[in-house]
Amino acid sequence: MMKWTKLAIRNILRNKRRSFVTLLAIGVGFAAISLFYGYVHNMYDGLRFSAIRGEGLGNLTINKAGWQEKGKLEPEKYMFSKAETEKTIKLVTEENGVVLATPQIQVTGIVSNGITSTIFIAQGVVPRDDRTIKGAWAVFRPIKGEGLNEKKPYGVEVTQDLARYLNLASGKDGVVMTTTLSGQMNAMDMQVMGVYDSGSDATNDKYMRFTFDFAQSLLDTKMAERIVVLLDNWQKTEEVRALLLTKLTHAGIACEIKTWNELSLFYSKVRGMFDMMFLFLFSIVLVIVVMSTVNTMGMAVLERTREIGTLRALGLKRRGVSLLFAMEGGLLGLFGSFIGVVLHISVWAIIRALSPTYTPPGVSTPVPLVVDLVPQALFVLILCLIFLSLFAAIIPARRAAKQNVVDALGHV
Repeated sequence: MMKWTKLAIRNILRNKRRSFVTLLAIGVGFAAISLFYGYVHNMYDGLRFSAIRGEGLGNLTINKAGWQEKGKLEPEKYMFSKAETEKTIKLVTEENGVVLATPQIQVTGIVSNGITSTIFIAQGVVPRDDRTIKGAWAVFRPIKGEGLNEKKPYGVEVTQDLARYLNLASGKDGVVMTTTLSGQMNAMDMQVMGVYDSGSDATNDKYMRFTFDFAQSLLDTKMAERIVVLLDNWQKTEEVRALLLTKLTHAGIACEIKTWNELSLFYSKVRGMFDMMFLFLFSIVLVIVVMSTVNTMGMAVLERTREIGTLRALGLKRRGVSLLFAMEGGLLGLFGSFIGVVLHISVWAIIRALSPTYTPPGVSTPVPLVVDLVPQALFVLILCLIFLSLFAAIIPARRAAKQNVVDALGHV
């Protein structure tokens, strides 16, 4: 095999200029795919972190059976009672891997500073549990002010655009109004305990956060809309969902459990878009690699027709001729991939050193441009391009192997 490999390398080096262009095309294509994958990999991690921590979705959300379909129309019928909430939390937190299970409730209504009013959407959360869910997200998007706490149940957090619109800063008072679950109007005084950035232009002028008790009082209920479950590892999400669904059903609690990626529409839509872009880019590079390899090997066959005839006359079988050209194609893919790895690491290092930022559509603050270095992905891509180049070389290789020996020897 070493003799075949040496012979294939010597044949590649015969026409250095053409081989270099082919290697460069493969290398640039490799770098383009790997860099885009590294960017997408980092972005998916960021979106997952944002959904689980930033949006407060946790890993799993437990609703009473029927909530997703009819909960908004008949909320009291499809919410957990206080006893059901306590029982569910107890059963969930018994499982390994569960960090916490906490009740939440959503409120919509009107908020006023006494002069100006506007609509709001708020989450009622248990402050200590909310801080656990936020985790490192609190450092990434800090709250200006004291933040929610159990000592001031009437305290709220307001998004920065909403606070600016109503001229509400930390420490100022306001009024929130909504309809109770029974359909009666209810209004309560509030005090702004913190101002935060939701991270999205679409929600930065609407969102608020209440303490869970405050939200219940505003809706005049002791019930909970959902129970959010945080796990110690997001990769356990599906496994724990199946386990909890079976356990709660056997305990007589009719429920439905959604995962964070099912509830985060932004994540699923952005991932679908970038998956399609990656497929499109990979298809373009695939065509470039195949055409470059076919062109290079085709020219090699044309230039080495008499040599092929000589090898066949000396007893080399058609399979041997095909193997020789296929090895040359595979080596082109291998060396081109090595060039691509060098380009990838060079660009990755430059990006890491410069730390550029950009503001994506719909996002309110700049985010860093980061490209992950994923060794497993680089290894898989190397194998893909080697086999792709090898199979691309089979087309001219088979044509070379089928040539008539006498005609090949007499080729001019």
